[in-house]
Amino acid sequence: QLHLAESGGGLVQPGGSLRLSCVGEGFSLDYYAMTWFRQAPGKEREGVACSSNMDYSSHYVDSVKGRFTISRDDTRRTVFLQMNDLKPEDTGVYYCAAASISGCDYNAAYYEHWGQGTQVTVSS
Repeated sequence: QLHLAESGGGLVQPGGSLRLSCVGEGFSLDYYAMTWFRQAPGKEREGVACSSNMDYSSHYVDSVKGRFTISRDDTRRTVFLQMNDLKPEDTGVYYCAAASISGCDYNAAYYEHWGQGTQVTVSS
């Protein structure tokens, strides 16, 4: 059974950092574009960072550029999201997702596999 499992969320003060992890269980991540999505209360789910399976390039939504870094270790079947200089507007449930597409795309409909989500709360 294919499964993604996130961890690393929590409560952090503005300006703080968190590192999220996503482990693929039952399948290899090599052939998948891996994306971190987030969903804030009352808002739609949005993609924030993507790691391409074509050239392992990284892509970010403007609101997190320069603060978030996505990385992947396919030997460990793990994708990471390092989040620095966190802001209250970064609060939400963060999901990792895998899509068997070429390159990156933030259209959630392309993603076949999803984790259960991990809560990130940025508050003083």
